[in-house]
Amino acid sequence: MTASSRNALLFSALLLFLGQVFAQSAEKDPAAILEVGAAASRSLNSGGSAGGPSLSVEVTPIKEWLEIEAGVAPLLGAQATEWDTDLLFKKPWTFSRKVEFMAGIGPEWVYTRHAGASVNALAGEAALDFMFWPKRKRKFGWYLEPAYDHGFLYAHDQSLGVTSGLLITFP
Repeated sequence: MTASSRNALLFSALLLFLGQVFAQSAEKDPAAILEVGAAASRSLNSGGSAGGPSLSVEVTPIKEWLEIEAGVAPLLGAQATEWDTDLLFKKPWTFSRKVEFMAGIGPEWVYTRHAGASVNALAGEAALDFMFWPKRKRKFGWYLEPAYDHGFLYAHDQSLGVTSGLLITFP
């Protein structure tokens, strides 16, 4: 094989490879999804309610199999302030081009301040995540995420909550 035919073969292979790369990038999933919203929670033990802002980031390490969400929400109640920080591992299902559903579970760290005393506790969280994408390009959307929390320490606090807000994708 001559040098010029080898170069022509390498050039052709490079063009073929670049064509595949650009074809795949048109349908590329976002690097991350930012979830900005509001959270509300109600204790099943004491009956107290709390609410506040919520911020989460979601990434997809294994397409159609695993999404990981890390989030934080300060919940302000009449008697206490609570900071919930969670890490959820979710299984996604795509219902249509505009609707996705995920079920997830993971650990949660809860910092509570009540009557001048503070408590750190480990908890578990199970959540259902409904994502709605009104436009085909999926740059913006909205979500609804009901969740159940169960504390592992002290009084084994249990609560039901819901978070809802805006989805923003990052390429």
